[in-house]
Amino acid sequence: MAPIRIGLIGLSSSAKTSWAAQGHLPYLLSPRGKSQYSIVALLNSSVASAEAAREQFSLPSNVKVYGNSHDLASDPDVDLVVCCTRVDTHSLTTGPSIRAGKAVYIEWPLVENYEEAVALTGDKRLDNSIIGLQGRVSPIVLKLKEILKSGQIGRVLSSDIRAYGNLLPRDSLPEGLSYFADRKIGGNPITIAYGHTIDYVHEVLGEFASFQSRMQIQRPVLEILGKDGTQIREMESDVPDFLAVHGKLAKGKADIAENATLSFTYRSGQQFKGTPGFVWTINGEAGEIMVTANGAYVHSDSYRDPIEIKIHDHASDEVIDVEWDWEYWQKELPYRSRIVAELYERYAHWWNNGRPTGNLSKERDWPRLHDAVERMKEMDEIFKQYDAQSI
Repeated sequence: MAPIRIGLIGLSSSAKTSWAAQGHLPYLLSPRGKSQYSIVALLNSSVASAEAAREQFSLPSNVKVYGNSHDLASDPDVDLVVCCTRVDTHSLTTGPSIRAGKAVYIEWPLVENYEEAVALTGDKRLDNSIIGLQGRVSPIVLKLKEILKSGQIGRVLSSDIRAYGNLLPRDSLPEGLSYFADRKIGGNPITIAYGHTIDYVHEVLGEFASFQSRMQIQRPVLEILGKDGTQIREMESDVPDFLAVHGKLAKGKADIAENATLSFTYRSGQQFKGTPGFVWTINGEAGEIMVTANGAYVHSDSYRDPIEIKIHDHASDEVIDVEWDWEYWQKELPYRSRIVAELYERYAHWWNNGRPTGNLSKERDWPRLHDAVERMKEMDEIFKQYDAQSI
């Protein structure tokens, strides 16, 4: 099969964040990735910036460089447009390609808000797309789905998550991420850290039938830090840094969790010293699952430290350690790229097998833009509830 030709947006030597380089390139430039994909074009804020990125990352000289999203959208040699830019540029950079009928892969959050999400996608099912909600295909999530399917803990009665956004300090932001304190941008700890996590929780347990939430801004003024770590200014934040949500689960992917109660508490900043940054329990009639991790980012950054899955069997009163592992080829990649690579693998399988429409087998499925629209709708309701409580 000919490789899928990628137009990559946001690969930059001077970017504030480096997800394109750290999350995508390791797989795309690996022998396995190159057997299925080929980077043929770059789009940056200018042609000069794209040329600099091509040189910085030692890409071939025949990789095309663009500074205009319409030029990329009209390139017949690009099969898949991959967007790794700040959320408030997603519509601008990918909209022309979507309207041109190209396949797209957009990082999460999809866009700034739910209304923009509907506008970008036309509220249509887009099978030829990927949304960067890669937590759905993480080995932890796959293992949890396997345990529930086996019936080992019986019908799910309730589930509880306690998570902390501990990649960042509790009272400051680096200058390059100061937009995290500006709600209208759409990229912040609630939409990113909580959004990623609740998405893969829903993948395991099903969607909310209904929920109630409360958010709070505990630290309304944040220090903005320069590259050397010293404060350069202060900034007022209008983004909540604490969220508590609870609700009833609907019948869905995990029918054994229907009507169960799901509760989730998220707080920006570090957890109590010496305790896990992420604890997820799933309580069933016959047993209980507990997942613990030092970091809350099971969708990307938590794998440098052990992530443990344990089952308490109620009948025997024994606690069982559950083993999980990466695929052999994932172990050859950096942690940040491993789950992203699984999205690419599943997409390539679909592409090379006739690109069927509709639902695929659960073992080969992946999240797409219409899935992101549903998650954006949930984010929209959370913020509406927050606005109502603030009045």
